[in-house]
Amino acid sequence: MFARLHRWRRQLLANGRVVVLLWRRFRLSLSLFAGIVAIGSLLLWLAYRSPYGAERLTYPEALYATFSLLFFESTVPLPHGPLQVLFFLIPILGLSVVAEGLIRFSLLLLDRHNPTGEWNVALASTYRGHIVVCGLGHVGYRVVKQLLEFDQEVVAVERNPDAPFLERVRGMGVPVLVGDASELERLREAGVEHARAVIVATNDDLMNLRIVLNVRALNPDVRIVLRMFDAELAERLGKGLGIRTAFSTSAIAAPAFASAAVHEGVTHSVVVEGDLLHLSEIFVRPDGELCGRTVQEVEEQLDLSVVFHQRGDRRDMHPASDLRLEAGDKVVVFASLEQLARLERMNCPPSQRRSRHASACDDPARPA
Repeated sequence: MFARLHRWRRQLLANGRVVVLLWRRFRLSLSLFAGIVAIGSLLLWLAYRSPYGAERLTYPEALYATFSLLFFESTVPLPHGPLQVLFFLIPILGLSVVAEGLIRFSLLLLDRHNPTGEWNVALASTYRGHIVVCGLGHVGYRVVKQLLEFDQEVVAVERNPDAPFLERVRGMGVPVLVGDASELERLREAGVEHARAVIVATNDDLMNLRIVLNVRALNPDVRIVLRMFDAELAERLGKGLGIRTAFSTSAIAAPAFASAAVHEGVTHSVVVEGDLLHLSEIFVRPDGELCGRTVQEVEEQLDLSVVFHQRGDRRDMHPASDLRLEAGDKVVVFASLEQLARLERMNCPPSQRRSRHASACDDPARPA
């Protein structure tokens, strides 16, 4: 239900963006059309006299007569005198404006599905307070998906028009600009000057650096999140260029790979103030020491944090401190490798425990 409402909300938002886009692209044509109608109807209302009598037109009659003249159909007789010029001028001017607007609208509509076309540039120009993602590789694509789940507005820039994730991202309703994100003009088209944040996620460190420098030139105060392969360079850039967050993909991935090899339940790893911490899943065994203990007892004894508890279909993101663990419960903890090793030994029955340097039972527990 909530997912459906979320999709509807996004569709309404996208349609609203299209309305704004059309107004910005055709406001000159619409203003000229409205001006022709307003001036023509006003002149007819003030100056028109029928050649068959002296009666004047009411303003609604003058307005209707002006609309009719736009399409070469007159609802009132041709007057005498200089006002005759108006009966020829209104249809010529009006038809020219309408034709020009229709041609431009048709070209823009046909250009809508063109990856390198003007439609995406025009649509991106309507965004304010959005997040710009540069690079739609594996990382960029997943970042866009996550941002949309966070209900954020996104504009993406991708250099390769044949990128595998480009159409998927566009299918999510995200404007995708095809071009070099290190160029100032492309960044302007993506609305960097009005963005709340820029995520630089290409797989080229040098390209990422050029993008960051140009982003800073356009918007010195925007938040920048930078992806770098070189951990040392990422740290230096974060300090030297005022980048609030610079990530080295290798530095992030290495602890996760190593920890997953040592502890089977590790799902995520992160460095906090120089300490490597992990999110790990544990299933409470019926014959281990965890069974029967409270959440508070486990946290105090092992100096870790229990961040999730599941029993059957019941899930709790903030388990109570007095909750007593039972066999088959799923628990997610935030801890160091040493704390995880102690937790897993505590979860094992005494007969199956390895040495104190081991990290799991001889026969690892599985959910029923």
